Amino acid sequence: MREPPPSPDAAVSKARSIIEQALAAPVSRPLVQAFFDEATSTVSYVVRDPTSSACAIIDSVLDYDAASGRTAERSADALIAHVKNQGLTVVWQLETHAHADHLSAAPYLQGALGGRLAIGEHIVDVQSTFGKLFNAGPDFARDGRQFDHLLKDGETFSIGELRAIALHVPGHTPACMAYVIGDAIFVGDTLFMPDYGTARCDFPGGDAATLFASILRLLALPDKARVFLCHDYKAPGRDVFAWETTIGAQRRDNIHVHAGVSQAEFVALREARDRTMDMPRLILPSVQVNMRGGHLPEPEDNGVRYLKIPLNAV
Repeated sequence: MREPPPSPDAAVSKARSIIEQALAAPVSRPLVQAFFDEATSTVSYVVRDPTSSACAIIDSVLDYDAASGRTAERSADALIAHVKNQGLTVVWQLETHAHADHLSAAPYLQGALGGRLAIGEHIVDVQSTFGKLFNAGPDFARDGRQFDHLLKDGETFSIGELRAIALHVPGHTPACMAYVIGDAIFVGDTLFMPDYGTARCDFPGGDAATLFASILRLLALPDKARVFLCHDYKAPGRDVFAWETTIGAQRRDNIHVHAGVSQAEFVALREARDRTMDMPRLILPSVQVNMRGGHLPEPEDNGVRYLKIPLNAV
């Protein structure tokens, strides 16, 4: 059951309460299985209630070869195999945001496993912006109806007996959400490993000052809370991929936003770094699909689906 969303300040307090309860009672800590897609450096998760078969899938990947325009389901099939082998029941398919680096496999996974597809309510802002960029036309709904549920900041939900809350953490995109599930926080692209830093803010609707405020909300959570990331790119000097850390490690060691860094310092650093970065390789196909909840564009009169590439527009 979901409860009415509290005020933003109350949302962080409630998230702290959920984490502290889970830290005090192991039965309230989710079991987390990560699946790493090296082609897109993306980590998907199956998050399980230890007292039941209920689980959620977070940030799934549909394989996509840009050269051929072909999709495949290898990454999604690995999630399906795990869920079935463990005898799990998917109750939620959660997206942290409309990803710019991989296509979501949520509709494919729903067909095989069920579960309600949810994303933050500000996906409508992303749909408005990118609907114009791709000239998606009047048939493309910009009200989020492609998703089963739009989560508000501070809205609580459950995965079996696990308590969970959605936190709005904009800055990378307007619609970014972090999901606190027991003592685990799934932060999307907002934070990376401490030795790699933070998300870029130069996409449409992104803003470094807004990201800083969002990160401060996360850093107000308990030090021992586990933090699970959506990506890892191996920071210089690190030879292995990593995607799990803690709030305490982020507050102490994050190279962009550790304790003591001011908003002005962060904004200057983030904006300077963003000016040096290329656009993600799959941003145009990814956003085009993900703003539709992972659904591919409808086939045209020849039975073929097409993705648009706007020239000199990004």
